[in-house]
Amino acid sequence: METENGTRWLSEDEQRAWRTHLDVNRLLTHQLERDLQPFGLTMNDYEILVNLSESAERRMRMSDLAAATLQSKSRLSHQITRMENAGLVRREHCESDRRGLYAVLTDHGWETMVKVAPHHVDSVRRHFIDLLSQADLMSLRDSLVPVAEHLRAQRSQL
Repeated sequence: METENGTRWLSEDEQRAWRTHLDVNRLLTHQLERDLQPFGLTMNDYEILVNLSESAERRMRMSDLAAATLQSKSRLSHQITRMENAGLVRREHCESDRRGLYAVLTDHGWETMVKVAPHHVDSVRRHFIDLLSQADLMSLRDSLVPVAEHLRAQRSQL
C-alpha cells in the first residue's frame, strides 16, 4: 500500500514477519547472553574471542577486529581494555606500522574459548538450530543471504 507521499507501508503479513524477526533477534541475543554469564562473558566478549581464535597467530589488527565485530574503534578499545584486565587478550604494537595495534588472544583467552565454546554451541542448538528443520534452516539461510549482502555493501560505502 503506497500513500500519496510515496511511503510503501508494510502489509499485515510483512509487518508480522518484520516484528517476528525483531522479537527473535532480541530474545535469542538475550538468551545467549544469559547463557554466557556464568563464564563472565558477554556476547561481545565471545565474538572477539571467536574472531581472534580463528585468526592467524590468534591476532588481528584492531581496525580489522572493529570491522569484523561491527564496533567503532573507540568502543572496541574500551572492550579490549576490559578483556585485557580479565587476562583474555593483550595489545601488541605493529612493527610495520607504529600507529597500528594488534589484539592478541592470550593463553588464558584460548583456554576460556576451549571451555566456553561447547556450552555456547549447545545454547545455540537448544534455542535456535534444533527448533527448526534442516529444510527450514536452509530456507532461512537462503532468505537472509541477500539481506546480509546488501547490508555489507551499504557498510562498505561508509
